[in-house]
Amino acid sequence: MSSALDEDTQQTLAAGRETAGAMLRAAQKDLQKVFIVFLIGFLGTFYALRLYIWDFFKGVTVAQMSASVQGNLEIIAQTPFDVILLQAKIGLVVGIIMALPPFIYFSRDALKDRNAWPQSPVAPWKLAIIGLTMLVLFALGVAYGYFVFFPFTFAFLAQNALSAGFTPTYSIVKWAQFIFLLTLSFGLASQLPLAMTGLSYAEIVPYETFRDKWRHAVVGIFAFGALFTPPDPFTQIMWAVPVISLYAFSLYLARVVVTAKRGSAKMDIKSTAAAHWNLLAGIGVVTGLLVYAFYEYGGIGVANAGLDVIGSDYVFLTPGSQAVLGGLVVAGGVVGLLFGVAYFVYRDIQRLERTEIGVGDPSKLDLGALDADGIRAAPPEAFADLDEDQAMGLASAAIDDGDTEKAQAILDRFDESEAEREAAAADAADEPSGLEDRTTRAGGAFFDELTGGETGEDDIGGYYKDVAFIVDSLTSRAFWVVGWFMLVLAGTFGWLYTGGIRDVYQDFLRRLPDVVTPEEVLNVVALHPMEALIFEVKFSTIIAALATIPLLAFFAWPALRERRIVRQRRRTVFVWTGALTAGLLGGFALGYSYVAPAVITFLVEDAIAAEMIIAYRITNFFWLIFFTTAGIGLLADVPILMVLLNTAGITYNTMRDRWREVTVLILSLSAIFTPASITTMFMVTIPLMAAYGIGLGILFVVTFGGRRNLAPARGTAE
Repeated sequence: MSSALDEDTQQTLAAGRETAGAMLRAAQKDLQKVFIVFLIGFLGTFYALRLYIWDFFKGVTVAQMSASVQGNLEIIAQTPFDVILLQAKIGLVVGIIMALPPFIYFSRDALKDRNAWPQSPVAPWKLAIIGLTMLVLFALGVAYGYFVFFPFTFAFLAQNALSAGFTPTYSIVKWAQFIFLLTLSFGLASQLPLAMTGLSYAEIVPYETFRDKWRHAVVGIFAFGALFTPPDPFTQIMWAVPVISLYAFSLYLARVVVTAKRGSAKMDIKSTAAAHWNLLAGIGVVTGLLVYAFYEYGGIGVANAGLDVIGSDYVFLTPGSQAVLGGLVVAGGVVGLLFGVAYFVYRDIQRLERTEIGVGDPSKLDLGALDADGIRAAPPEAFADLDEDQAMGLASAAIDDGDTEKAQAILDRFDESEAEREAAAADAADEPSGLEDRTTRAGGAFFDELTGGETGEDDIGGYYKDVAFIVDSLTSRAFWVVGWFMLVLAGTFGWLYTGGIRDVYQDFLRRLPDVVTPEEVLNVVALHPMEALIFEVKFSTIIAALATIPLLAFFAWPALRERRIVRQRRRTVFVWTGALTAGLLGGFALGYSYVAPAVITFLVEDAIAAEMIIAYRITNFFWLIFFTTAGIGLLADVPILMVLLNTAGITYNTMRDRWREVTVLILSLSAIFTPASITTMFMVTIPLMAAYGIGLGILFVVTFGGRRNLAPARGTAE
């Protein structure tokens, strides 16, 4: 193993083992205390899950469900050990997390000897405030998840499964994993204000980056939500809107702290509040009166009527006493007061940005109003448009004011800016030829290495050029390709989502023998809350990809002809599409009518004879139908496609010699578009490779062993 690692890696691993051993030795006399903390965390979590948390999770899950949906929802254990092992795993993780801080503390001497103990210049009370803020933000994020997001999401997912004809029978393991994963995501997302403010203050990530890249942040938030939440618009919005609001609030906080740090004149929130005390008092009073009017003049009824319209079980409660009402009024006034302070602080920030090191447009900074430290800290954009006369004028004004340090700082920054401009101009003048030479040399060396010194149209270099040329020809058509793909994807998903999957399921059941179809014999269940939606998305993606292939071929055909990969004209695409569609539909009809019912009946015969109840997972059941229906059509299309490719100019010998590459491609596609199982992947790959072999046999016959391909000779007009 050591020979596979470089020397630096081996030294790093050795140092890590030595540090771990030293920590264990240093904490040896206190390991009992660490173990006690671990045991408290483990046993406390184990019994808390057993006595309280599972019931709490179940309550959150059914909070917004109707009585009929609740009656059909079940949470089951697939094996006798599911619950106890799940509790043990969660308790183990919590115990380790709780035991780590005391273990690190007791081994601090070993860490100090290796200079690994943090030496923070921040006062302990400030660190405590930061830690407390992290906990409060995490708790707020988790609270939003449990009291808003989860109830509506589970109600929607269970109703969607029932509407499709499936029973929401969640596995306790998958259900708990789903809850814990989203709990963690909400808790981490709630740390945005602290994280962005800290990164901006430390200049690790400048505030300007967060401000200018907000569009990327919004896309990233929706993308993250698409991965970890159900793919319907409602839950996407419930995830994204709070996180985007947090991002906006975080930008405000980052702007405040960065402006205060960069400015030579420090911000004083107390002075701001004192200067506007009358307005702030008025805002607080008005806000308190609005809260009072909401509770006393019919606001509760209007709000509860709105909640009832959207089907929510949440209601606004009437305060039980005047004291409670008074507390709510005071709380409303305080909130209004805080928003008022935030507004006036924002106004001060705008004022400072015009005269201090702000976070607005850096090129508009008033350099004359800065001191020497401010000049040195100013961003480069402030000097980008400064010419020599302006720089000398600013320096002269500083000298006249007796501030020679500031004058020297202005001239130094101007010289740095001039040097950067000259270097950029020189790089721009030299880059084309240098880049071209480097690319040519690197590309030549790369292809020479692969091809033994010669790069022709028949080797890897030639294939790379062909692919690059074809991809480049599709770039201008990307809008149409992506638009068509998304249109088919959305249409297919919408059809499945609005009842199409139920119609297919019920129609398929009618084709099975009567002994198989009763609900007490055959059931299709959702073990994961998102199982039905995930299948719908995957299936829609496959259909969209298949529908997009003809369009890609149509747009790429001129480039394929120019590179002499195919020889027919573009109208051949329509012939290809018709032939492949006929093969696909013919195989699908055969599979749907005969093969799939026969296969499922065969698989369940023994279980029925033993009077067992059969429950298929949605994913397994519908992938089985897909493989035995559309799969038959795809198998039929393989030989048809090979014959069509031969008529287009791809020879029998090429397809025979490239069977390894085809096998790798099929394995890769199977791994992406089929359930996460090696067995399933090979069950898909083996029939497809068998169909490929049949296609080679057909081509061997019709081309006389490759001596007479179906494509017209080069140079022959069609």
